[in-house]
Amino acid sequence: QVQLMESGGGSVQAGGSLRLSCASVEYPYSTYSMAWFRQAPGKEREGVAAIDSDGNTSYTDSVKGRFTISADNAKNLYLQMNNLKPEDTGMYFCARNRMTRTTAARALAAIARRAPDVAEYFTYWGQGTQVTVSS
Repeated sequence: QVQLMESGGGSVQAGGSLRLSCASVEYPYSTYSMAWFRQAPGKEREGVAAIDSDGNTSYTDSVKGRFTISADNAKNLYLQMNNLKPEDTGMYFCARNRMTRTTAARALAAIARRAPDVAEYFTYWGQGTQVTVSS
């Protein structure tokens, strides 16, 4: 059972920065995808950014140029968030799943085009960390 634990959330003013981390136990698979999702009150969960085992990344349009997803080995996932806006407020979740390279490419594309079923690509989820951005 893969366990994921997010940290790094908090409250900041607009224009500020936060760095989210997601730690997991060792993941033995060589091909996979990891992602960050967020959910604002009263809204559906949306994909924010994803990375695959080859280091390819994708972002939803609203965070491009402001957020950077990264990973070190297959265990830890990060999201550097700069120039935060009030609309970035929400609970942020990390997720991962073993995938072939073809499926990982589809998952990354689904993040970029805001596909409504993008969460179905991921089996393992963390409990979330709250990000609050005030104006």
